[in-house]
Amino acid sequence: MTSSCDPRFAPAGDVGGALMVIDSRLKAIYDGRTGADAEQQELIEQFTASMTPEEAHDLLDGACTLIFMFMKWLRMAHEEHDKDVIEYVVPTLVAAMRMMPRSIRPEAIPTMAGLVVAAGTGLSPSLWRRQYGDWTSEEMNPLEATAFLLAEHINRITDDRDFATRLITEALSGVEGD
Repeated sequence: MTSSCDPRFAPAGDVGGALMVIDSRLKAIYDGRTGADAEQQELIEQFTASMTPEEAHDLLDGACTLIFMFMKWLRMAHEEHDKDVIEYVVPTLVAAMRMMPRSIRPEAIPTMAGLVVAAGTGLSPSLWRRQYGDWTSEEMNPLEATAFLLAEHINRITDDRDFATRLITEALSGVEGD
């Protein structure tokens, strides 16, 4: 029996746009820019303000697709070492989110952890979340942070600052080539 949260039924969304946001955040952190970059924030605000509701929804689906793809890679990497991805990734992710109280409100953490568990068990994070209603504005930063933290985790595991971005761009190139 297939699940209503089966990734085959999920829209991919704007994966390229979501990856651009995550990659720019990764580069900023790696360049030592941990504070709020007013210019970058203004560009992001202009970008999101110019989006139609449908484009914004596509970006959300794209972020969920990134989370799914990152967790799929992490699951395969952990299984190679007979480890459970949920056991090793979720506690680290939750601990990191708890250290970000200005960006992530405590009440958003269980939702983001559930999103990651859904992805880690092969379910679509987007469809999993949809069953609980529409996204809230308070969940936007936590969603971005979740994708960012997973990408950074992958980069740390591989000791390659561009691995997570390259993983997605190569997957997208393979899809476009089909």
